[in-house]
Amino acid sequence: MDKRKIEENIFKGLMIFSTLVVVGSLVLILVTVFLKGFKALNLDMLIRTPKGGYYLGKEGGILNAISGSIVLGIGATFLALLVALPVVFYLNLYLKKKSKFALLVRFLFDVLWGIPSIVYGAFGFTVMIFFGLQASLLAGIITVALLILPLMARSMDEVLKMIPFELKEASFAIGATKLETAVKVVFRQALPGIITAILIAFGRGIGDAASVLFTASFTDSLPYSLFKPVATLPLAIFFQLGTPFPEVQERGYASALVLTVIILFVSILSRILSKRFTKHMVK
Repeated sequence: MDKRKIEENIFKGLMIFSTLVVVGSLVLILVTVFLKGFKALNLDMLIRTPKGGYYLGKEGGILNAISGSIVLGIGATFLALLVALPVVFYLNLYLKKKSKFALLVRFLFDVLWGIPSIVYGAFGFTVMIFFGLQASLLAGIITVALLILPLMARSMDEVLKMIPFELKEASFAIGATKLETAVKVVFRQALPGIITAILIAFGRGIGDAASVLFTASFTDSLPYSLFKPVATLPLAIFFQLGTPFPEVQERGYASALVLTVIILFVSILSRILSKRFTKHMVK
């Protein structure tokens, strides 16, 4: 057999094996969470907050954690977007392609992307102590925004880099300014990718526990103030699975199932919206 054919079959086999490992891991996680959590999941758990003794097996639900995660995730995503969007447009429209400053900024985003979330949590906690602040929804939003900012910015940056340079030149040729080109041309072309980056960052934010453990803390109440602690689903799962009571542990798996469903919904929504807005793209 030809040597090149042997090499092709080897690498093809490795790709198939890697794909099976990834798909198999996902299926195993989903099946485990579903089987262990579905029997404990009920409407009462979704629409009620924890009552006294909930973590000892008594009545209550996780509405506080569901609403807290959504509010915190939306706030952090919006805050990160306010920073990420102008930065990536500046890198791709106002700086040269091989600008050293642009390369430095991208490198710093890559470094920030690789920092563990517990480090962001520790940093947020240190800042809170320095300014004499208590754990709150606002502190959690700021910390999670810092966590998802590199992911959102680099994802958007890669999308903007794929937009044809000729399209920008055509816009400049008819007298458009860089700002007009960014808003009316580049943004429309990059909109599907920007939406995907936003939703992926949102999913990353609501699924993280380490960054909010010391900054957002936890509470049995619904979120009603930026300056009060807030509950999140990852921490609710952690606390429930950490109890010695089997019925509470089952609720922990049910909470994990709820979080998984939310993230799956966000992922599906990003696909739908991306396909819907691709009609504006030049192909």
